[in-house]
Amino acid sequence: MSASSPTLAAVPAPPTRGTAPERQGRLLALDGLRLVAALMVCLYHYAGRGGPVSASWHETPAKVFPTLSQAAAYGCLGVQFFFVISGFVICMSSWGRTLGDFFRSRVARLYPAYWVALVLVTAAAVALPAVVHPVRPDEFLVNLTMLQQPMGATRVLGVCWTLWAEVRFYALFALCVVLRGVTYRRVVLFCCVWTLAAVVCRTSGNALTDQLVMPEYAPFFIGGLALYLIHRFGGDLLLWGIVAVSWLLGQSTAVHDLWHAGAQGDFHRDPYVVIAVVTLAFAAVAAVAVGRTRWASWPWLAAAGALTYPFYLVHEHLGWFVIRVLHRGLGLPPWPTLAVTVLGMLLLARLIHRYAEKPLGPRLKRALKTARTPGRSALS
Repeated sequence: MSASSPTLAAVPAPPTRGTAPERQGRLLALDGLRLVAALMVCLYHYAGRGGPVSASWHETPAKVFPTLSQAAAYGCLGVQFFFVISGFVICMSSWGRTLGDFFRSRVARLYPAYWVALVLVTAAAVALPAVVHPVRPDEFLVNLTMLQQPMGATRVLGVCWTLWAEVRFYALFALCVVLRGVTYRRVVLFCCVWTLAAVVCRTSGNALTDQLVMPEYAPFFIGGLALYLIHRFGGDLLLWGIVAVSWLLGQSTAVHDLWHAGAQGDFHRDPYVVIAVVTLAFAAVAAVAVGRTRWASWPWLAAAGALTYPFYLVHEHLGWFVIRVLHRGLGLPPWPTLAVTVLGMLLLARLIHRYAEKPLGPRLKRALKTARTPGRSALS
């Protein structure tokens, strides 16, 4: 489809403000938001749910942390927060890149820390099976691909279901937008078509289309994409309209999925609080988009942002492992155990970033680039 086709021509031209250079303060603020989202999920896994973590605390976190657990139960919404940020970041990082550049950057970003986390959690499963159940060798090997969920294999990392959602988003965006070059009109058209498809899928009941379109998560990715366009070109009624529709649909799916009691039945969520958290997530990224966070220019935010992904990967199962050792094994009180566990996972994330992501990511990217078959430029 050419840029002059009727479908794309129907999308208004981008606002006339022009392409603004990325401002360091905005990017640093986005790093800070990523860490906030990761800590939300962490507190949810440690104090806002039941299940395996209850065995580590020796009783449900609702009794261990009567006040904290009420707030931590909403920490699961950090995932939706991540998805809004992801839409923003992916649109930003793919601008001006070829499909091959996009593919290599995503592989180099996702896999090194992921592989290290798989090894660490598998080792913990062998050392203390009461916290993490060991998986069969064939299941571990499938997990290396990050495609274990559609393959029906047991997940080594509990949080990796969100990575499967991210991978599907990357694939949709790459095939529909990056393949022909990222432009304002193509991103707007992608947002509009994906929104319509997500709404239709909600009523179709088709498992395949649900997997491809992700109606429960699409509004958050789409909202992030539109917010990046606002950041780059300035806001107008169309872009803010996409953000507003994404927020309206996103809060609906979040309330529908989360307001009731969890699988363990001991944590209830107020739908009004769910709406408020989703609203704050959109508002926080919107503040970055319009430049209201330039004051957040502290250098440590960049380091904090670098820790977010490895921290997210390892905090759940390894955190339960540490809690069990410190609290039940050594008798450390709950609050010091919680603090030491969070800080320990941040330190481990720092080590993974320093000794795995930084050296292996660039090497993997270079290896993928040099492995290209001469004469084939589809991914160049």
